[in-house]
Amino acid sequence: MASSTVFVSWMVLGLVMATSTSQVEAARAFFVFGDSLVDNGNNNFLVTTARADSPPYGEALGSVPTLPYLSPLLKGDRLLIGANFASAGIGILNDTGIQFARLADLVGYDQAKRIVNNALVLITVGGNDFVNNYYLIPFSPRSRQFSLPDYVRYLISEYRKLLMRLYDLGARKVLVTGTGPMGCVPAELAMRSPGGQCAAELQRAAALYNPQLVDMINELNSQYGSNMFIAANTRQQTTDFINDPAAYGFTTSKVACCGQGPYNGLGLCTVASNLCPNRDEYAFWDAFHPSEKANRIIVNMILSGSADYMSPMNLSSLLALDTKTRT
Repeated sequence: MASSTVFVSWMVLGLVMATSTSQVEAARAFFVFGDSLVDNGNNNFLVTTARADSPPYGEALGSVPTLPYLSPLLKGDRLLIGANFASAGIGILNDTGIQFARLADLVGYDQAKRIVNNALVLITVGGNDFVNNYYLIPFSPRSRQFSLPDYVRYLISEYRKLLMRLYDLGARKVLVTGTGPMGCVPAELAMRSPGGQCAAELQRAAALYNPQLVDMINELNSQYGSNMFIAANTRQQTTDFINDPAAYGFTTSKVACCGQGPYNGLGLCTVASNLCPNRDEYAFWDAFHPSEKANRIIVNMILSGSADYMSPMNLSSLLALDTKTRT
């Protein structure tokens, strides 16, 4: 693979492929906001180490349905099918850089509003606010400012503002994913848990944060009088295959496919890293991110999961309901 190959987030690609090939509706834009879990190339255009444009990252695809917002290829009618605004490393407390100005310039304000109104919006943030902020170093500034319960409440209040801003911009079908079991990723096992147990404090943070996120989303739906926000319980789905990897076809849920050090959980995935012979046997691709196979499991949960995983409904139900109301 050439070093210019663009890394594709498999959660984003899976949702694009699943929704575009369903019977729900073919012409629907897809806008993505979030961190490295859904960044499909924006950081490759920025001066940062949080990139994925070098081997062994990258996949040979014939086309990319939704391009990174910073890509020079995102011009003209390509913007009408959506854009990916995600950037590796960001969190709730960062300026998300929401901007639909280019779309309005292309087709006019009224048409841009209709496109956004009919679009599916995915937003995936939160994990970095814990891993790379509150728990980044001992006695971090945020941990001195807030107790963990107060910090979680603060994050939820800020996230609420982001979602309300999306609503003000016209978004009416918004998929919000929670954090995974943050203490169980290979990076945290390597740094905090020599015995291989999930890091207790990060697990506590996830257990506090995710239920409050669902409650906040339900409150917004009540406030707006419609189920326009849906929450994906990615923490529970990921916990399922971490606790019983064999049931999902994995040989390990502790060791990353690509990395170095204990559990391949230290540093970046590079050409010099240990690389597993079969990535489909690994629940995690690198120190933090699920593998392609794991992301496909998560996408299937988002599309058709039960109330244990999706609130107040799964994505297929939301899009089908929307289609009925428009016909």
